[in-house]
Amino acid sequence: MIRFSSRRCVLLSVLLLAGVPAVHAQAPTNPNLNAQLLVAARQGDMGQIERLLTQGAAPNSRNRLGKTSLLIASEKGNEALAARMLAAGADVTQASLEGVTPLMAASYGGHARLVKRLLAAGATTAPVDRMNKPAIVYAAGQGHAAVLEALLTSGVDVNATYEHGLTVLMWAAGQGHADAAKLLLTRHADVALRDDRGMTALDIARQTGQNALVEVLRAAP
Repeated sequence: MIRFSSRRCVLLSVLLLAGVPAVHAQAPTNPNLNAQLLVAARQGDMGQIERLLTQGAAPNSRNRLGKTSLLIASEKGNEALAARMLAAGADVTQASLEGVTPLMAASYGGHARLVKRLLAAGATTAPVDRMNKPAIVYAAGQGHAAVLEALLTSGVDVNATYEHGLTVLMWAAGQGHADAAKLLLTRHADVALRDDRGMTALDIARQTGQNALVEVLRAAP
């Protein structure tokens, strides 16, 4: 069992009451500096972030949701902050308590250049969050063609199946994302694959009333 000193308990209580994210007990440096770093990351205050890192704030400190400054930067598409945190030693694979990684967050937001930076820094495409979704499913569901291109180029199988037997083409088709679907088709997405209900991407597009996509998928080889 982890035990806290009375001084640390008081400090954490003050931070929580003030609305400042508390850091995990495992953070190896001054918890006050870590908490300030997370606030500065949320605000995008690069000057404050630089000062706090210089003073010893831990780049992998996490808030109550398990989010690191790198994950916050990825959610916001803040490339400068992400680059600084990576340079400071941030763990590119560190997920939140919900299992969301920086790559997932950047993919969901459509931040293609940041996705490429994270991949170059060692981000992996395989992890899934508590919704059993990997980064590429979020990119497809949101229709971010440039992100899909980056993830596929990194080695993701365009015809991989995820929960309920859904492919990324099915996700794009169901949400009506024509540009994403067209990109996936150029990368040889298989229109004949079926989910666990026996439905193809074309069937899903029809079911959801995506008429423009129906024509695109019907014309696919």
